Amino acid sequence: MPTAHRYHSHAHGAPADKVTLTYEDRFLRRKVLTTDTGEDLLVDLAQTTSLEHGGVLITVDGDEVTVAAAPEPLLAIAAADLTRIAWHIGNRHTPCQIETNRLLIQRDHVMADLLARIGATVSDVIEPFTPEGGAYGHGRTHGHDHSHPHAHDNTHVHSH
Repeated sequence: MPTAHRYHSHAHGAPADKVTLTYEDRFLRRKVLTTDTGEDLLVDLAQTTSLEHGGVLITVDGDEVTVAAAPEPLLAIAAADLTRIAWHIGNRHTPCQIETNRLLIQRDHVMADLLARIGATVSDVIEPFTPEGGAYGHGRTHGHDHSHPHAHDNTHVHSH
């Protein structure tokens, strides 16, 4: 079974394969994944990493495996004052995909009720989920740790 031990935020060559993963499944350090062609791939990164849609896992042989966001159950949110709605979502540290005329969040009936009460139109959709990264360039805000000592340039994320 091939082993991926590094991750880059973008491809450098033609991909050898692809893995399609949900948002939650794209947050990992060590796990066996099944590629879209049915091959097993051991991911063994040095640290827990948020794999972004379009990034690539690099195998020990130098092959690149593209990471794709899988369609998953989400809430599509529209409102006349979308900025205000986005503030309420962000205030709850909820991962959010921001688009021109709508916001996407993971399905959560409590958030759906809250957002509807403050004027949003909320509907169920099934789409790939690629939320905004954190304030310091990290893809995840789990744990609410905002105490990073310095900003990061995510041109490449190398995990050896």
